[in-house]
Amino acid sequence: MQDLTVAAIQSEIVWEDIDANLALFDSEINSIKNTVDLIVLPEMFTTGFSMNISLAEEMDGKTVNWITQKAIEKKCCILGSVMVKENGKFYNRMLIAQSDGNLLTYDKRHLFTFAGEQNYYTKGEKKVTFTLKGWNICPLICYDLRFPVWSRNTNEIDLYIYVANWPEVRKKPWSNLLLSRAIENVSYVIGVNRIGLDGTKKNYTGNSAIIDFKGEELSQIPENKSSIEILTLSKENLSNFRAKFPALNDGDNFKLID
Repeated sequence: MQDLTVAAIQSEIVWEDIDANLALFDSEINSIKNTVDLIVLPEMFTTGFSMNISLAEEMDGKTVNWITQKAIEKKCCILGSVMVKENGKFYNRMLIAQSDGNLLTYDKRHLFTFAGEQNYYTKGEKKVTFTLKGWNICPLICYDLRFPVWSRNTNEIDLYIYVANWPEVRKKPWSNLLLSRAIENVSYVIGVNRIGLDGTKKNYTGNSAIIDFKGEELSQIPENKSSIEILTLSKENLSNFRAKFPALNDGDNFKLID
């Protein structure tokens, strides 16, 4: 069983400035001198949580090229979400760049109707999982966190990753829901949120976290500060706990119909 070393990058995001944000996160990633397997960036890390779809890039655009090349350069997996245009539609899309140059994607399933996200973006239809060093990983985006059925552990998921632009006014639900997803799914959870003010004057305090399968917070990511937290997660500890406490075996069977 291999351990997984992860880096969670909590950062400000320059409002609607793709080039500035690529330079910012390029510098942040370059500052990581440790060998890591996975780097997690926030939701819409090139723009902030914007409805300005004129900024959306095609899949052959600069951001896809940057994250793909960066993953190859750092010899690790890097993920985060951006706004993407494809076949005349717009998506809040997670880019999952792997060290061999392959790219996976996940489109945000639950659009934040409170902010009118559904008026600009098309919701995703398919949950995505991928394997890294023998770990089964499920990447999800922000508002997805509120819907436990979509996160339900039916595929032996070892690690859930939630990237977000989750504002200060709702920071308590963010923290509590991350804990809940870890406990109910008997899995590790990483939640990476941004900090600072966005262009709509919403403030974000981060509260990013890395949580284990018992609901214990492993990270010490400071609120309101740019930070890179690097931790090594133990697959053996997870497997041993699941063997002793096989709660996932007692779950209800169900089928998603929408």
